[in-house]
Amino acid sequence: MARMPSAERRKQLTEAAIRAMARDGVARTTTRSIAAEAGVSLSVFHYCFDSKQALVESVITTLTDHSVTVVKQALRPRATLVETVRAGFQAYWDHVRAHPDEHMLTYELTQYALREPGFEHLARRQYEVYGDAYAELIGGLRDHMDLQLRVPIPALARYLAAMTDGLTLNYLVLGDESSWTDILDTVTAHVAGLVQDDAES
Repeated sequence: MARMPSAERRKQLTEAAIRAMARDGVARTTTRSIAAEAGVSLSVFHYCFDSKQALVESVITTLTDHSVTVVKQALRPRATLVETVRAGFQAYWDHVRAHPDEHMLTYELTQYALREPGFEHLARRQYEVYGDAYAELIGGLRDHMDLQLRVPIPALARYLAAMTDGLTLNYLVLGDESSWTDILDTVTAHVAGLVQDDAES
């Protein structure tokens, strides 16, 4: 087995855990099955993660990073604020449609953490990660486009996290591809209304 820096090995094991959990469910995924998925020994797993809690937190953070990365890439300033916001939502939505298993897993992780004794704090951490990610995206957009926010960043970040959380679950349950363009347009108009260009102030 080739030697690999511990940070890279943790990333490899985390991605393997995501695949295994999405396929088999969180409760049925074992450290042994994750090690097998990654093609490493169980001792390598235990060297990288001292507990299943540490692994679950890494999975939560990595799943969030998957979505945030595509949104960050899409949130380059465009001709108008509405176009910029819409591009961000579209990038997120394309990720949901391309990786429904990952997004389904985020809900399963929440339920698992809330029900498993000793894991409850990870459900809270999961939603803190969502809020932190949105706060970073909002702050970056504000700075790049010279925007003024009508609400504080923490409130807007938590609101966006709750809204996309609900919309994602709605899509995973109902599907209905044809209706989502109108829904995203509605969400975009609403969110853009919470922000204004300095030129408008």
